[in-house]
Amino acid sequence: MTVGMPAGLPDPMLPAPWRVRRVRRDTRDTFTLDLEPVNVGDSLQFLPGQFNMLYVFGAGEVPISMSGDPLKSGVMTHTVRAVGVVTKAMSRLKRGDEIGVRGPFGASWPVEEAAGKDVVIVAGGIGLAPLRSVIYHVLARREKYCRVALLYGARAPGDILYQSELEKWRGRFDLQVEVTVDNVPAGRDWRGHVGVVTTLVGGADFDPARVVAMICGPEVMMRFTVVELRKRGVSEESIFISMERNMKCAVGFCGHCLFGPSFICKNGPVFRFDRVGPWLSKREI
Repeated sequence: MTVGMPAGLPDPMLPAPWRVRRVRRDTRDTFTLDLEPVNVGDSLQFLPGQFNMLYVFGAGEVPISMSGDPLKSGVMTHTVRAVGVVTKAMSRLKRGDEIGVRGPFGASWPVEEAAGKDVVIVAGGIGLAPLRSVIYHVLARREKYCRVALLYGARAPGDILYQSELEKWRGRFDLQVEVTVDNVPAGRDWRGHVGVVTTLVGGADFDPARVVAMICGPEVMMRFTVVELRKRGVSEESIFISMERNMKCAVGFCGHCLFGPSFICKNGPVFRFDRVGPWLSKREI
């Protein structure tokens, strides 16, 4: 039993075995894993924005946000970009392989607090994955929310995640979906927006006085998205960002994710912007 843990609770440092149910290749370097528990009692429920620690035997462990439907507790979905030793090893997993799972950990997106208000979801690149569960949550309870806008930016058309879902969501009358790409490779047919995702904020349909904005993507993208939202009159108290930086243990033991006065794993990864904004501008952090 971990020191400081109440008796009877599972050790948060001990991974449970989960089995790969399906692997889907999303882009040239991004894939989605659907996982199911090896032991039935290990089924997990999570809140939008929380993350798991995924352990590939013989390679290591990384924090990955849940990107599936919170209502489906028997399946855990994670969208991953293969950029390091662990995630590249993860990309080689096949149906039936086992992986270690610890979690869920962390703070969630303010989906309950947003009820009765407009919602703006802004995602950059793979930042759409941690926000996908928010979209599932909101659409399953659509009558609780006012206007909802999804603004998504990718590097190029071939890097767009969840393309079939985006098309389905775009076809709804109760959801504004805008997608942009930074550039279009020569010879590629693209009729959508071209430019960074921040250029979409001005055209989003929401009331600045009663909106909750949720942002996930590269830190520079999040900073400039906040600037554009502030120009439209959105308060910093109504803006939330997600940060997954240097997390190693997920329970605040190791100190790798200390960000100013906060541990990202314990106090985040979702933060209200007014509480972390000053620290984002400090280059040494």
